[in-house]
Amino acid sequence: MISNKKAGRLVGLLFLVIFATDITVYQFLQGPVLFSDDFLTSTSVNSDKIIISTLLLFLNGILSVVIASILLPIFKKYNITLAFLYLAFSILSFIAISIDNISVLSILELSLEYAENGTENSDVINILGNVFYKKHWWTHYLSLLISCFPVFILYYSLYESKLIPKVISIFGIIAVIFMFIEILFSILGNSISMNMLLPIGLIQLILPLWLMFKGLNSPVVVTEMK
Repeated sequence: MISNKKAGRLVGLLFLVIFATDITVYQFLQGPVLFSDDFLTSTSVNSDKIIISTLLLFLNGILSVVIASILLPIFKKYNITLAFLYLAFSILSFIAISIDNISVLSILELSLEYAENGTENSDVINILGNVFYKKHWWTHYLSLLISCFPVFILYYSLYESKLIPKVISIFGIIAVIFMFIEILFSILGNSISMNMLLPIGLIQLILPLWLMFKGLNSPVVVTEMK
C-alpha cells in the first residue's frame, strides 16, 4: 500500500504537470489563436498548435481523474462522501473538457474550410464562424466553472483531514471561491476583474511544490474505546 508521503509526492508531480500544461495551452497554443479577432484565418494556420492543445487538455482531464483515484482511499479515512464527490466531479470536469475540445476542433474544421473555399462562401462561413465562436466561448467558460467544484472539494478535504498545513487549504478554498465568482460574473456578462484569478494560479503552483517536497501528513489514528 502506497504511503501518504509517496502518494502526496506523486499527486504533487501530476498537479504540476497539469499546471504547466494549462499555462502552455491557454497562454501560448490555444488562447492567442481562438480568441483573436481573425480566428477564422489564424486557426487553420496554427492547426498543429490547436490539435496539440486539445490533446494536452484531454491528458489533463485524465490526470485529474487519476489524482482523484489516488486520493480516494486516503480521503475515505476522513470523509467518504467528500472522497467520492471529488472523484465524481473530477470525472464531470473531464467530460466538460472533452466537450470543449470538440467545439475547438469544430472551429478548426471551419477555419480549414474557410482557408480553402473562403471566397466562394465567405458570408455563410463568417456567420458559422460567429456561431462556432460563441459555442466555444460557452463550452470554455462552463468547463472552467465546472472545474471549480472538484478543486473546492479537494481543498476542503485537505483542510478537514489536516493532510497539509491549514493555511494552504484555507488559501485554496478562498482562491477557488474567487475564481467561481469571476467566471460566473463573466458568463453573466459582468466580469469583475481578471485579478480574481491570480490567487487560484498562485495556490495551484504552491500546492504541487509543497506536496512534492513534503508529501501528505500521516493520518491520525483514532482508537475506539470498547
